[in-house]
Amino acid sequence: MMKRSELFITAIQVPVDLLLLLFAAISAYYLRFSDWAVDWKPVIFDISANEYISLVLPIALVWIIIFAFAGLYSTDPNRKLLPELQKVIFACSSGLALVAVYVMFRQQVFDSRFLVVVSWVFAVVYMVLGRIAMRLFKRRLYKAGIGSRKIVVIGHHGTSADEIINFLKDHKEMGYLIVGQFVHFDNSTISTLHNLKVDEIIFTNPRAHETETLQAIKYCNEHQIVFKYSADLFDTFSSNMRVSPLAGIPIVELRSTPLEGWARILKRIFDIVMSIFVLVIVSPIMIFTSVFIFFETGLPIIYKNERVGLKSKKFFTLKFRSMYKKDCTGKQFGEEGVHAEEREKDLIKEKSIKDGPIYKITDDPRVTKFGRFIRRWSIDELPQFFNVLGGSMSIVGPRPHQPREVDKYESEYRYVLSLKPGITGLAQISGRSDLTFAEEMRLDVFYIEKWSLWIDLVIFIKTPFILFKKRKAL
Repeated sequence: MMKRSELFITAIQVPVDLLLLLFAAISAYYLRFSDWAVDWKPVIFDISANEYISLVLPIALVWIIIFAFAGLYSTDPNRKLLPELQKVIFACSSGLALVAVYVMFRQQVFDSRFLVVVSWVFAVVYMVLGRIAMRLFKRRLYKAGIGSRKIVVIGHHGTSADEIINFLKDHKEMGYLIVGQFVHFDNSTISTLHNLKVDEIIFTNPRAHETETLQAIKYCNEHQIVFKYSADLFDTFSSNMRVSPLAGIPIVELRSTPLEGWARILKRIFDIVMSIFVLVIVSPIMIFTSVFIFFETGLPIIYKNERVGLKSKKFFTLKFRSMYKKDCTGKQFGEEGVHAEEREKDLIKEKSIKDGPIYKITDDPRVTKFGRFIRRWSIDELPQFFNVLGGSMSIVGPRPHQPREVDKYESEYRYVLSLKPGITGLAQISGRSDLTFAEEMRLDVFYIEKWSLWIDLVIFIKTPFILFKKRKAL
């Protein structure tokens, strides 16, 4: 999983490129109107600087799209400089071809071949310098220890493990910080890893047993750690993988989900836009609900329930309070909340209709009359769109569970903590309360492995119909 610093640098590359393209066009414009250029060839067109910029801006945006298709915004941290600069020249040349076609059909706007060609030259130069400057900036950050990925190497001394470690120690600018080396991946190694906060594990032991390797992969999936291995470890390949050389050794990275890099940015944009849209649409319902709860049972209107989210971090989901205050659990209600939790444990034993770590209490006596109504129509969950705006949740993802429920997870189910929890998800549109816990987990794992923005959109659109049709007030 990409670190936030890496994701930030990748994201700012787009506005930086746009500014460089505009600067290239402006440089060509003022060069054309310089004294020596006018003396060399008089200007035969009349266009002000403001008109020129307004004409260039949409063209620059089109060039950005060309850059994207050329792969210049790839989130692969292992991409080399020379191939990237080749892509810059190719993309700029493709943009030049489009501008040439534009000029051919719109000669009355500006017909200066000088502006077109020199803008292209400046664009290539500025873009190349910009890419080099960005790499130097990243290297300085890495050398200063900012944004470096903590990495552990598993493998015998005197093998490729030592080569990789020595190489990364000598090249801190690559952004890797070696925090440990272990001969085997066993229980002793696992106990040490818990305290290291590792970002990646490179597995280089060619004599490892299959069970040891699978245990390492399982551990990485459960703790949201990137798993990489030297290519001689496996003779079969996953479809969701990436191969790159390191110290002259082919290294293969297994990715647990396609939700990386720009996919994460697109999902975040989707979350923000759709959350604002929903909150605007349902704001009258939320106001009415707040007023009704206040007059029925007083304050607080919002119930904060502690849940476990991305990378096992705890946060509070926001819900409209649907229970009597004396029956609400959690820190929000102090000592009374502790007593309510004890009473809830008794109710779980008596009336829970769910097996496994998750409970569902049928005919819950703690729910108010209005609380049953808002639960029936899922109105109680509308404040969670503020969780989405705050970044602790996503619109679509695995449902968040309470810490005491997560503590009872089997180890393989912790894999769902590799994504932000969602208001809705594949499990919610596939059966909701009718699903067993194991079925819900399998659907969440399938969603993580097969994620796409299209799947998010489909789940988002289908959710209201499924919620209104199937949910019962418990």
